[in-house]
Amino acid sequence: MTAIAAGYPAVVPVPFDPEVQAVLDEIAKNPQPALTRETLPREGVDRMFPDAVTVIAGRDIDAEDRVIPGPAGAPDLEITVFRPRRRDSHMLPAFVNIHGGGMIVGHRSWETSRVVDIVDEHQVVAVNVEYRLAPEDPFPAGVEDCYAAFAWVHEHAAELGVDPARIIVGGGSAGGGLTAAVALMARDRQGPRMAGQLLLCPMIDNTNTTVASRQYDGIGTWQRDMNLLAWSCVLGDDLAFSEDAPAYAAPTRAADVSGLPPAFIEVGEAEAFRDEDTEYALRIWATGGQAELHVWGGGAHGFDMYMPEAEITRAALAARSSWLRRIWQGAR
Repeated sequence: MTAIAAGYPAVVPVPFDPEVQAVLDEIAKNPQPALTRETLPREGVDRMFPDAVTVIAGRDIDAEDRVIPGPAGAPDLEITVFRPRRRDSHMLPAFVNIHGGGMIVGHRSWETSRVVDIVDEHQVVAVNVEYRLAPEDPFPAGVEDCYAAFAWVHEHAAELGVDPARIIVGGGSAGGGLTAAVALMARDRQGPRMAGQLLLCPMIDNTNTTVASRQYDGIGTWQRDMNLLAWSCVLGDDLAFSEDAPAYAAPTRAADVSGLPPAFIEVGEAEAFRDEDTEYALRIWATGGQAELHVWGGGAHGFDMYMPEAEITRAALAARSSWLRRIWQGAR
């Protein structure tokens, strides 16, 4: 059990924000069967959300699907590159997006809207990354794919019209956890410089021993049983919930979190990842590192995706935008 959970046996959940609760009530009216290893969706996942053309409609943005080399000895990677149509001759900042889904489900197209909004607001180049999923491809396949994509963007910055000193990597949930891991890998391997890491409700602790991980057992948008399934798929039965798990799989296992790029850590007050995410910020601060932490009152996991019209979503998006601007401006 982690230090934060010791001495706190109660598992009474923090209540959801009223707007969040209203959406959760609607979701509860159409319960879905629990996912298992055998029923994880694979076919047609790239058609579950609007495609890039639909999302971009009416905006001066171009989208291009590309295939780039994967890690050594591994399959190639699919990415989508988004660029503003109207731009001057200056190199633009870049955002590399890693999608969520517990490292067991999901597709980059699910987050096209989030990525396009960033391109539109900040006039940057964005790269949306596809990576291998567990259990078919357990650790380290997914994180190595994400690192390879980040390294490719840095190496091909001139071709993409990108300033290599102003590349932010980010993602939500599993995407946030993978982003944190890529930041650790880039530091340890003395790889490309990352200007900042945008960690949105990142999935970073495999042990599932915090108070928050127990409070949201059976309620919310990402519940304890799904988290247990995800880690068992990614790490296998021996390491799934072990403190001996590799840090590149579960960044809370990292013994040293010094020397990392500035982090933006966002999490809901009413979700399973609250404690692991706030603790990660505390550890970064203890090394003298930068971590801007936002804990949104009553927010469920991924509230910006599930509750896009909620007041806390508007506040959260404004805070993210401010941080992105400050990091890109400061990295010039």
